[in-house]
Amino acid sequence: MTSLPEAFRSAARGAGATASDDDLDAAARHLLGCWTEPQRHYHDVSHLESVLDVVDRFAHLAPHPDRVRLAAWLHDAVYDPRALGDANERDSAEFAAGLLVSLGAPDEAAAEVARLVSLTAGHATEDDDPDGELLCDADLSILAADPERYAAYTAAIRREYAHVPDDAFRGGRSRVLTELLKLPSIYRLEPIREQWEDRARANLEAELAELA
Repeated sequence: MTSLPEAFRSAARGAGATASDDDLDAAARHLLGCWTEPQRHYHDVSHLESVLDVVDRFAHLAPHPDRVRLAAWLHDAVYDPRALGDANERDSAEFAAGLLVSLGAPDEAAAEVARLVSLTAGHATEDDDPDGELLCDADLSILAADPERYAAYTAAIRREYAHVPDDAFRGGRSRVLTELLKLPSIYRLEPIREQWEDRARANLEAELAELA
């Protein structure tokens, strides 16, 4: 089985990074340190591994799968549950661009990975953006989990927002779920949509009913 640092090194090489293996491994270790910060209960290494697994499973749908893999690594590199708006995604995108340039990735590839990271703020993509669609679908894959895993996900999210009073959390979470349910489709890529759309909507509707 490929280790996470090996997977990062392979994706970085695929995206054109020219840094030494030692530097790539050091970057991977730094990122794994980010993903294991104590404030993370859902947005942790398990989430990273889940997103990477989906990207690998559907890599054939993306023109630049290694860029998508790097965006998966970097999309929650900065994560503070107390941050406002899309500050986490914006800071993660900025960090992604700087890190990849420092690792010798071409400017265009670094900028594209940063753009992909920024999409996870609202999971909104253009019609012809299969790389972005794959990243967003992978990031939202938890919504189509079985009931037990979905319950563990919602409990972990609540722990991340333990600083928010119950009433405020229920209101904010309900708005998020309502906006997701308003989308024509939660998942954008057809093979993923066919597999997960109905289950995800059922999970969201059930959680929304519980919050009410």
